[in-house]
Amino acid sequence: MSVDKIYCMSSYLALRYIEDDSKDFFEGLHHQKMPQVSEDNKTKVRTAQEVDAAIRLTFSKEKNKRLGILLSGGMDSAILASYMRGADAYTFRFLDGKFQEDELRRAETYAEYCGLNLHYVDIDWNNTIKPHLDAVLKSKGAPVHSIEPQIRQAAVQAKNDGIMEMIIGESSDLKFGGMDQLLSQDWSLSDFKRRYIFTEPEKVLKETFDMSYLFNRYRKEEEQIDFLKFMDDVFSIESSGSYLNAFNSAGMAYIDPYANLKMAEPLDLSRIRGGESKYLIRKLFSIKYPDIPVPEKVPMPRPVDFYFRDWAGPTRPEFKENLDMSQFTGNQKWQIWCLERFLNLFE
Repeated sequence: MSVDKIYCMSSYLALRYIEDDSKDFFEGLHHQKMPQVSEDNKTKVRTAQEVDAAIRLTFSKEKNKRLGILLSGGMDSAILASYMRGADAYTFRFLDGKFQEDELRRAETYAEYCGLNLHYVDIDWNNTIKPHLDAVLKSKGAPVHSIEPQIRQAAVQAKNDGIMEMIIGESSDLKFGGMDQLLSQDWSLSDFKRRYIFTEPEKVLKETFDMSYLFNRYRKEEEQIDFLKFMDDVFSIESSGSYLNAFNSAGMAYIDPYANLKMAEPLDLSRIRGGESKYLIRKLFSIKYPDIPVPEKVPMPRPVDFYFRDWAGPTRPEFKENLDMSQFTGNQKWQIWCLERFLNLFE
């Protein structure tokens, strides 16, 4: 292992994780990275009915445990909830003003439909960020995704309620074609890099490392990129790693029934680009909830725009001076703030 703070800062801002497993921010603090699951151990599915059968099999193996579920207003967790009648569901509710109320109402509808015992996880700066951020930073050995403190909060709450294992539906988007914006076209390498990078390190840091090497790894002929392979390899590590770290830091076991599934046939990009993202999951939702319209995909809500609406920006010497924070989204402000918090905590 080697210490390379400039690389690690650039990798976190660009990718939301540290891609090179041999490099760390500081001596003696190795970052956690999500291990890849062997493709050989995944169940191939072609139809909604096969997805249903595979999920039923997963739950049959968990029948002696007291389960909880992270329940949102989306399709993925709603489908999983349909196998869990009488179980405990945990839904995020935001205390600082009105925030995605439609999402909350849908989760409440699913809980009632499935006979779940619904618990609210009340999210705000004092309940969520202050008590849970440092724990996920220390566990990961790196700055974190903005969802991690609130996932840890939910895990701690469920653990205190006696839940033995949490159910999540995080992998469905990647497995079944839910990343419709990234799947919307056949990308050139440069355009995909521009679209994918979360926060450009060059806009924030005085010294940076060029992360182009990772995108070049997936280069095809005529400057195209194998974006499907990139997403399978790169996005899966970043996204699943956030859940792994949050639950691990709380000492809570979890399982994602979608994680060990894979499409038996290539994604039908024409259907996705025609507005039918996650077509197998849409079909299964309609089977499970015939009286409820299929909801459109929304990311896990987190009130980062509210948190950082008045933030003036970072002050550490690694960052450029007098940054115009109005040019950054709430999620980008979180990354910048969280990176500074991490550096302050460990240096």
